[in-house]
Amino acid sequence: MSLIPGFFGGRRSNVFDPFSLDMWDPFKDFHVPTSSVSAENSAFVSTRVDWKETPEAHVFKADIPGLKKEEVKVQIEDDRVLQISGERNVEKEDKNDTWHRVERSSGKFVRRFRLPENAKVNEVKASMENGVLTVTVPKEEVKKPDVKAIEISG
Repeated sequence: MSLIPGFFGGRRSNVFDPFSLDMWDPFKDFHVPTSSVSAENSAFVSTRVDWKETPEAHVFKADIPGLKKEEVKVQIEDDRVLQISGERNVEKEDKNDTWHRVERSSGKFVRRFRLPENAKVNEVKASMENGVLTVTVPKEEVKKPDVKAIEISG
């Protein structure tokens, strides 16, 4: 028995079934307009990555809950491109199971970031704790130009 008419996007709700109550998500059908997004890596589109720059380094933090460090790759490609990739496997199905909702994404994911020229790509470090991957890319010191004072004659 549907309590919400079909013109609300076809969502069904039943007061007696707590799993059928669906919240409206205004971004549900929002598609990122980029050619790099495909069915193969769409799982990572919803994963958030923060990139901050400190005086010493560029620090990337990616939320990838449920993955082990062995399931994630961090690489430097094509002259200063940081790539984070991996795969989240689909949970095994048992014929006796009744699924009420499947919202967690699965599949391969890839995320790339072009690093600035001051990145020390040979000294990148990565660590993972509590489902958060932290990649630290040290920065080269910016050399200050030598300034020589010239006396003005006359």
